[in-house]
Amino acid sequence: MRSYNEYCAIAKSLDVVGDRWTLLIVRELVERGACRYTDLRSGLPGIASNLLAERLRELEQAGVIAREDAPPPIATALFRLTPRGEQLRPVLDGLTRWGVPLMIEQKPGDAVRSHWLAAALKLMLTDRQPDAPPVTIELQTGDQPIVVETQDGAIHTHHGPAESPDATLAGPPTPIMGLLLHLLQLADAEASGVRYQGDPTILDRIGASTTVMPSPS
Repeated sequence: MRSYNEYCAIAKSLDVVGDRWTLLIVRELVERGACRYTDLRSGLPGIASNLLAERLRELEQAGVIAREDAPPPIATALFRLTPRGEQLRPVLDGLTRWGVPLMIEQKPGDAVRSHWLAAALKLMLTDRQPDAPPVTIELQTGDQPIVVETQDGAIHTHHGPAESPDATLAGPPTPIMGLLLHLLQLADAEASGVRYQGDPTILDRIGASTTVMPSPS
């Protein structure tokens, strides 16, 4: 682990979590809880096995994660965040809010995992009619379905499928994200390959918690 050799809180933080892949490992543990090594590999497409092992060792030495032996039937090592590691949640939330406008484009080689999208939507969406009955939308995109539901005035997300959704969106992730964040109209999303089933007014029920402006190109 290389150091910036600066007596600065930001530099000291980056000495621990600034290397390539490190914060994405923390992301997986934040969103999925304790993970096996194979879980982390599946959630980090493109990382080399030896590099993942090295990053895990560094994070463990820094007190960000802890390794524990799980009992049968798992019977393998699990990695989890320590209380110190949990303090990185607001950092990841800030990066999510800052980075969502950059998701207006998806490069051909960009991998997609549904739990990445679910985490961004939970953070960015709000219920515009908190006193109305709850609604459930199933998103058929990424590697598995995502359920977006309103409950008690809050937005909740989890991996589906939903039992009886009020609406279903299926198609590429980019126009679906744009539609839910009200960067696209339904007709524009449908022109980009999105299929919608349900009452279109349901989409008016949810919206971005803050104004999302496309990132300048």
